[in-house]
Amino acid sequence: MVSKLMFSTLLFFSVFFLAQNAKTANTVMMGGKPVHTYSKLPAVNKAAPKFTLTDVTMKDQTLDSYKGKYLILNIFPSVDTGVCSASVRHFNEDAASLPNSVVLCISKDLPFAQKRFCGAEGIKNVVMLSDFRSDFGKVYGVEITDSMMKGLLSRAVVVIDPSGKIIYEEQVDDISHEPNYEAAIKAVKK
Repeated sequence: MVSKLMFSTLLFFSVFFLAQNAKTANTVMMGGKPVHTYSKLPAVNKAAPKFTLTDVTMKDQTLDSYKGKYLILNIFPSVDTGVCSASVRHFNEDAASLPNSVVLCISKDLPFAQKRFCGAEGIKNVVMLSDFRSDFGKVYGVEITDSMMKGLLSRAVVVIDPSGKIIYEEQVDDISHEPNYEAAIKAVKK
């Protein structure tokens, strides 16, 4: 009798958990295979969720650290991959010509690796931030929940206006693809 009750309880909670996950999880592709993120990106026209991330000097940076500026959040799995490093280089070039704007390049890479990359590549126009000790990936819905990439961030771009409102978001459909740089830059220039 006890084992039937335990089985029924486990079954109930398993179905409940799967149903809850199905409502919030988001599917993207990685090399043609589906992977899931924690949830969907925050919606356009909503206030950007607060965050605390770590910069290359190991200091905390928050959303409020950049108050009054346009923010482009370039979110990706790791600066040590080709597409991710290309996105940092591309936004580094674009950021130099954007007034009142900051590009935040966000990954789970340790700040030491981010600093090494920027030094080796001459990256000076973006801010590298690490999610290695925060809940940013869950708050923004981009943390990968399965596959060999579990725990890393999916590729996405979020643009936040100076008032703190999201004005553009893109969850890149396949992690192996680059984001739509032009659309993100256009959102800042409106």
